[in-house]
Amino acid sequence: MPVRVQTEDFDLSAEIKQLRQGDARVGAVAAFIGTVRDQNEGAEVSKMTLEHYPGMTEKSLEEIIDQAKARWDIYDVLIIHRIGPLDIEDQIVLVAVTSAHRGEAFASCEFVMDYLKTLAPFWKKEDTENGAKWVDARLSDDEALKKWD
Repeated sequence: MPVRVQTEDFDLSAEIKQLRQGDARVGAVAAFIGTVRDQNEGAEVSKMTLEHYPGMTEKSLEEIIDQAKARWDIYDVLIIHRIGPLDIEDQIVLVAVTSAHRGEAFASCEFVMDYLKTLAPFWKKEDTENGAKWVDARLSDDEALKKWD
């Protein structure tokens, strides 16, 4: 399955091995892992909770993969996104792309992540020293998305 939304953690090595397995064409794998950091906008973060819209989220992620495959000569894409409560340093998301060459793998991995950060239906709440707050989209994420138009 190219898209998984789950509460469980993931093992990068196992996921990459499974993604490449049996495909001798693969000459490049680009991967991105997002993790929970302890600071955001000057506030100390102690925990994060991610929510999503079941069914709609998976469909949105699959559409992002379809767009990447239409733009670049890539073989496969894997997106794993965690939901529920997460602690500092926990893994949140994995995006991995296989292709024959690194250029396509890097570009499409960045594209998928940029679209995921801005358009996928996830909601993030952070527990901070000032209380819990829902996190708004960042202007920098919107700017990153514009480069793909």
